[in-house]
Formats: sequence, structure tokens, C-alpha cells
Amino acid sequence: MIPTTLVSSARLADRLEDPLWRIFDCRHLLSDPAAGRAAYARSHLPGAFFLHLDEDLSGPTNGRNGRHPLPDPLLLAGKLGAAGVSAETQVVAYDDSGGMFAARLWWLLRWLGHARVAVLDGGIDQWIGEGRAVSTAVPTSTPAILEIDLRDGVVSSDDVLAGLGAECFRVIDARSPDRFRGENETLDAVGGHIPGAINRFFRDNLDASGHFRPAIDLRREFLALLAGIDPAQVVMSCGSGVTACHNLLAMEIAGLPGARLYAGSWSEWCSDPTRPVARL
Repeated sequence: MIPTTLVSSARLADRLEDPLWRIFDCRHLLSDPAAGRAAYARSHLPGAFFLHLDEDLSGPTNGRNGRHPLPDPLLLAGKLGAAGVSAETQVVAYDDSGGMFAARLWWLLRWLGHARVAVLDGGIDQWIGEGRAVSTAVPTSTPAILEIDLRDGVVSSDDVLAGLGAECFRVIDARSPDRFRGENETLDAVGGHIPGAINRFFRDNLDASGHFRPAIDLRREFLALLAGIDPAQVVMSCGSGVTACHNLLAMEIAGLPGARLYAGSWSEWCSDPTRPVARL
């Protein structure tokens, strides 16, 4: 079976030499954008390529489109193709943050129309904890062509604004409860959340060891949040469209596909003072 949500370290270890598998290190710190690349240089999974959240997995910012706008699909596909990713390639993304950043690559590839992508459950910490080998070598690959079949999984600020108050439309915010309430905001200029949004902290998708919780538990909790609303009417948001992808991955694991991403998220929403703000 093709991994399309999660892959275990044991299965990945068995595929390290498989030419149809590609591994990407997505480690990042929002407070120190250079940290992920430095960590990669110190050690990474054998054969892993590095992708930077700001430089590779996001597009240019203009002060109105959020802190991590979506990258240009052609540019992203070109970078992945340079690492040897084609339609036949199984991609595995990992980080050291419970999938916080790896889920962004997972979602982006799905957005491009590439279903053969999974997140390494437990990340590099699980890998190292099991005594598996790491490397400092930077891999190379014969370039490939990754064809794009862009999927309709994104909503705009106007879409969200138009959906305010609609019973069939639900925004789920992945930020921590305090930031959702408008407290302790350190990343964006305004604290609060989109009116009508509900909070699902992305870390609630994980157990104490940093692995995704069982699908049956995730399904029960998301169904309670949806309260009868179809997943296709759910919009995932967060601070900048990154941890929202973690909730999208969790819903996919739970067997509840179809939710969409508000890519600009709170950082885009609050850049326009005419948009309403809620605080608890």
C-alpha cells in the first residue's frame, strides 16, 4: 500500500535505498529561520534533501498575504523535480516538531496533485531514538519532471468573509488556545481570531511521545468539532497556513478528507483592519 498520510521509521528504513523514494528534511524554527538548515548540516536522515519553510515551501510576502503565502506551484514542482521527484516517487517528509512543518510539504504535494507523500511519524527524534543511522552528506539526484495537477483545496480571505455566520461553513484554528483567545500574541500584529472560528490546537493530534494519535480517536474528536458539518465545508486556519496543514493531515488520518486550507490564515486576515476580529 502506498503511504499517503504517515509512514513508520521501520518502513522508511527498509526503503532508504529505493530509487523511487525521496526524503525531505523540513526542520524549522519560527523564532530562528536559520536553525533548520543548521540542524540539517549537523546531521539528517541518509539521503534526505533539505527544504526551507520560508524559501522553498512559501512564496514572497507583501504585508497583506500572510507570513507564509503559498509558493508558486511551478517553482515548487521544479525544486522537487531537481531532487528526483516524479509522479512515481514516494515522498517522505520529516521534522523534529511532531510534523508541524513536514505536514506543510505533505499538503503542498497533495495540492500539486501528488498523492504519494507521507509524514514520518515521530520524526527524526524517533529515528535517532531507535539508533538508526544519520548522515552529513548532501545527496544529489538525476533531475525528474513533476507534472502539476493543481487541486482545488484553498480558500481566500473573501471566501472566509463571505462564509461568516453560515451554518454550513466552519473555520477551525490550529493555534494554541491562548493565541486563539487573543492572548500572548508574539508573531502577528493583532491578537484574536476569525469570528465564528473554533479552536483545535494542532498538538492535540499527537500523543505524549510526539506520534499521531490513533485514527479512531482523531475521528471522534473531529466529528465532535464538525457537529454534523461535512468536511468539505471545513476551512483550516492557523497563524500563517502551516500548522493548519497538521489538522488537515489529522483529518485525513481520521478518514475525514475534503477540508480546505485558508493559506493566508490569521496573519493575512488581521493585515486588513476592516476585517472583523473576535477575542475570548
